[in-house]
Amino acid sequence: MLIASAEKLELIFKRPAGTSRGVLNTKNSWIIKVWDDTDPQVIGIGEASIIENLSPEWSDEFPKKITEVIENINDFAEAPHIKLRKFQSILFALETALKDLSTGGKQILFPSDFTSGTDGIKINGLIWMGTHEFMLEQIEQKLEEGFSCLKLKIGAIDFDQELDLLSKIRKRYNADQLELRVDANGAFKPDDALDKLKILADFHIHSIEQPIAPKQWNIMAELCQTSPVPIALDEELIGLTEIDEMAQLLDNVHPQYIILKPSLIGGFQMADLWIKLAEERKIGWWITSALESNIGLNAIAQYTYKKNNPMPQGLGTGKLFENNVDTNLIILGERLYHQP
Repeated sequence: MLIASAEKLELIFKRPAGTSRGVLNTKNSWIIKVWDDTDPQVIGIGEASIIENLSPEWSDEFPKKITEVIENINDFAEAPHIKLRKFQSILFALETALKDLSTGGKQILFPSDFTSGTDGIKINGLIWMGTHEFMLEQIEQKLEEGFSCLKLKIGAIDFDQELDLLSKIRKRYNADQLELRVDANGAFKPDDALDKLKILADFHIHSIEQPIAPKQWNIMAELCQTSPVPIALDEELIGLTEIDEMAQLLDNVHPQYIILKPSLIGGFQMADLWIKLAEERKIGWWITSALESNIGLNAIAQYTYKKNNPMPQGLGTGKLFENNVDTNLIILGERLYHQP
């Protein structure tokens, strides 16, 4: 018989994290542990990572759902993808914990050259929103560290200032030397999005994530057809749980890329389904973390390596938080490694 527990973890940012939807100072996760009463020394661990202004499953009922799952773990462990379909972060946590339990409780879910420490994952350098000076400082640091792909979050400061940052980068590095991605987090208004995309194209941008807010499929479809900058859907995927609506999104909008965040889309099985649907339609994809603690990030990194995608992935090491759990993950240059 399975037994489970859950503990709330309030992660504290070392400095406020700016997004186009506001500034984050803290972020909550629930750490779920699962074990068998016949061998309580082997414990599987997973993380339900919630971003309260982004995750559609969030409400006052969310902690109650965590409790329900813990108290009825044997029921939910059977067909969790059906019973937790609308609670995608809890599904990710349970899928991870059960996978960890089945592989010995050592948080080695997907054994590979990555988990043995002999190979790494190429990642992008993430530039957080902030003042012009703060963003420029981050850019300089990432370039010194050797990153060949930078991702800038835009949409919070003045657009002209953001263009100035991109201009400074492009004066030093052309598109062959440095790949630039931008993430608007839905900040552009539909009536001026295309104009801004045309301006961004002058800086040879690899792609832009979620230029307008989600749930505007017709407008997004038109942008994907007309934008000179390739568009990647991000928040648009969150909350879709049925294969028909997932396929309908890709068929109607047909973006150039999709961004997969396993902790927000329902775990690895759902990520596999998104990848299958995208590849059938010749849509590119990559994987990113989404402010998980190192527990969730470790699982996502192991899964990402096994997918063998050569593009830079959107993973970090959880250095944003003051009180993160210990990790075996380190960054050397522009690659993420797992130290056994």
